[in-house]
Amino acid sequence: MVLAFAGIVVSLMHTLVIPLVPDLPQLLNANPADATWAVTATLLAAAVSTPVMGRLGDMYGKRRMLLVSLTVLVAGSVVAGLAGSLVPMVVGRALQGLSGGVIPLGIGIMRDELPRERLGAATATMSSSLGVGAALGLPAAALIADNLSWHMLFWTSAAAGGIAVVLVHVFVPESPIRTGGRFDLTGAAGLSVALVCLLLAISKGADWNSRVVIGLFITAAVVLLAWGWWELRSARQPLVNLRTAARPQVLLTNLSAGTLGFATFALSLVLPQLLQLPVATGYGLGESMLVVGLVMAPQGLVMMFVSSLSARISQAWGPKATLMLGTAVVAAGYALGILLMSEIWQLVMVSCVIGAGVGFAYGALPTLIMSAVPVSETAAANSLNTLLRAIGSSVSSAVVGVVLAKMTTTFGVPSLAGLRTVLAIGAGAALAALIIASFLPRADHRATPSTTSEAGSPTDG
Repeated sequence: MVLAFAGIVVSLMHTLVIPLVPDLPQLLNANPADATWAVTATLLAAAVSTPVMGRLGDMYGKRRMLLVSLTVLVAGSVVAGLAGSLVPMVVGRALQGLSGGVIPLGIGIMRDELPRERLGAATATMSSSLGVGAALGLPAAALIADNLSWHMLFWTSAAAGGIAVVLVHVFVPESPIRTGGRFDLTGAAGLSVALVCLLLAISKGADWNSRVVIGLFITAAVVLLAWGWWELRSARQPLVNLRTAARPQVLLTNLSAGTLGFATFALSLVLPQLLQLPVATGYGLGESMLVVGLVMAPQGLVMMFVSSLSARISQAWGPKATLMLGTAVVAAGYALGILLMSEIWQLVMVSCVIGAGVGFAYGALPTLIMSAVPVSETAAANSLNTLLRAIGSSVSSAVVGVVLAKMTTTFGVPSLAGLRTVLAIGAGAALAALIIASFLPRADHRATPSTTSEAGSPTDG
């Protein structure tokens, strides 16, 4: 529970500034384009830190790196809480983003410390905490922003992070399982450059000059190729073991995770707009951000409930079946959303159905990864999986932004057809994840991740 709480605290920071986004230029005395860096900085920092902290955890101790990540989160929250202008806000948000490795580190600790019969349910809950925190954080952030100073959002985050630090320090033991050796600094630098270029091109593509965006994509591709060569040929202890990552079970699980990340993020972009658009449009519901949060909050509760059920299904039928079930439910939820989008209760139902699918799918992902990698690479392998989910979400944000910008009404707001198109894209992406998952190697459904140091041969029986 302590590790799941830490994961929820970290996921809260992704939704922390959503109620503030329209007001950030005025609050920070900055132009709208610059103010978006308060969001972009967190995305970039999380992308860079997630694989790095995972590898450092495997090498020097997962609990130690978990405490470092949470401490940096607290520091970033304090900096943002004191901010009155753009630069300290961006610095604080970047520091918050550096805590992105907490969830894979927590999964690694669970694999090292928990008995097999408890491991599945625990890792499912930890994996789902990213979605749980995001869903529950929005109404809380909206309530604080509407009734208190906006600085209180960050002081609340700092307090929650401080509690997590204390709980981890008191209750979470350090695992003796470590890889040792030297950290792959060249690999970390190369992957960081590639990720920053890729995510900048995706997140800023609609605002920046097309030549700059194309240049960023080309740079990302070239650096990734060079980085792959380095990891395979030159690095003594690579940041990411690409040979392990190329195993069918790991590769297909990661591809499913990225595609599912694309699918699930579409709802968080459509639902708030549908709820907040004026009633005069004929389809908008004219509600406040607080109502948006309250509509989305049940999704997080459903994820939390389903995560334990996910582990039971994985134990009975195998994690492949659970992942396929989850992606199918997500697709069904989006299809339902295309038909039911005129009443608040309908949107709550759609959100809960999709949340259930996400809970099933995210609960299965770490089990699939851990049953195919050595215990010494647990945190690094789960970090890569978490990173691909985040990249999928970023791509989804860019695609949805383009669709909604092109399909507008005469009032300049997203049209009903545009919103339904995005929901259809989400359904299609979920079906694509289902198809990818169907090619996962068959495995003994009774198998569980091993806790021995040499575990990890693929379970593609």
